[in-house]
Amino acid sequence: MALFCAHGGVDVDLGTKEMGELLVESFDKLGQRARVLAVPPDITRLHSQAGELTCAAWAHFGDRMKAVLPAIGTHAPMSTAQIDHMFPGMPHDLFRVHNWRTDVETLGDVPAEFIHQQSEGKLNFAWPAQTNKLISRGDFDLILSIGQVVPHEVIGMANYNKNILVGAGGRQGINLSHYLGAVYGMERIMGRAENPVRAVLNYASDHFLRAFPIIYVQTVVGRRANGGLAVRGLFIGDDAECFHRAAALSLKVNFELVGEPIRKAVVYLDPHEFHSTWLGNKAVYRTRMALADGAELIILAPAVKEFGEDKCIDGLIRKYGYNGTPATLAAVDANGDLAAELGAAAHLIHGSSEDRFSITWCPGQLSREEIEGVGYKYGNYAEMSEHYNPDKLSHGYNRLDGEEVFFVSNPGLGLWAHKSRLT
Repeated sequence: MALFCAHGGVDVDLGTKEMGELLVESFDKLGQRARVLAVPPDITRLHSQAGELTCAAWAHFGDRMKAVLPAIGTHAPMSTAQIDHMFPGMPHDLFRVHNWRTDVETLGDVPAEFIHQQSEGKLNFAWPAQTNKLISRGDFDLILSIGQVVPHEVIGMANYNKNILVGAGGRQGINLSHYLGAVYGMERIMGRAENPVRAVLNYASDHFLRAFPIIYVQTVVGRRANGGLAVRGLFIGDDAECFHRAAALSLKVNFELVGEPIRKAVVYLDPHEFHSTWLGNKAVYRTRMALADGAELIILAPAVKEFGEDKCIDGLIRKYGYNGTPATLAAVDANGDLAAELGAAAHLIHGSSEDRFSITWCPGQLSREEIEGVGYKYGNYAEMSEHYNPDKLSHGYNRLDGEEVFFVSNPGLGLWAHKSRLT
């Protein structure tokens, strides 16, 4: 077990060139490798710098890099334009598409007794450790798992073995891990490196991934004072230490404790990243612990055109809606289609305010009927973005026409909370 790079701090600002040099220094410590697989995130994690790091790895290994498998999880496959944008110059024939329903195999099961313990007695099922067959059967002598450590609604802190077992995982593993997190309680998990979902993935890593030559390449990305983004850390290793170091830095960089509960929040969803409520509900997840009871959350989403990126999940969201935990659990008990897709059920729980605050979605490409049909309030994007202009609002508190508005320009980069919501 080794830590090859641990470079970071709250004031560090790594450039692309320096990141590439640190990456190559780490590769030199590994010795010669002949068959390399890169597993970066997709366009929804554009700001992770994983694209730049994957390009740097390709430049170093050349034709020894045999494939790139974006860890899209349940997301739509990357388009050619998205590949060119995130991985400029890389050959298209290197890229493979992960199908979470068909391209996986089960490496083993985490025992039901362990799930029962981690869920505090609420759940009792074995968890299948699944990953893409290219990872398990591709005969690679180096698998580069590349991504960003940042607060996350399902796993507490994103990345590390989640990239392999969820991002490149299978239907059962994704569904059951998400459901475990939702039933345990999202607000008890977010921002915590150790939690029940992570414990399950760590069990799977210890028992089923040790034979694979996986190296984790993890960034921590924060915001500069002028509003730009800065890479605050790069951590590279083959075990949990690099993840824990990155997670500790991410809490300092990406977690913001607000002085008073927020009465009105406006969140903007970058059209390059967010095309569905499945992804865009980060606006709900990451701000909910900072919102006051009775608060208003307004989501400006110019490119959102669907609910789920998977057609089956999209249909389930439209059918059952974001109606809170009791209603969703009852729907799971009463309906086989939702019970068969527990990841969708978990998402419906995550995306609900539990009637504690209001959520107004302002999508560019969904109708009022569609938005109200899943239980949200509807706002006209053109009108709302003119009033709450994302180009004019500053990150954090703004005074606008006599009211105080808290603006978040990218919810994927942080976690906001008030001390009253922390347990």
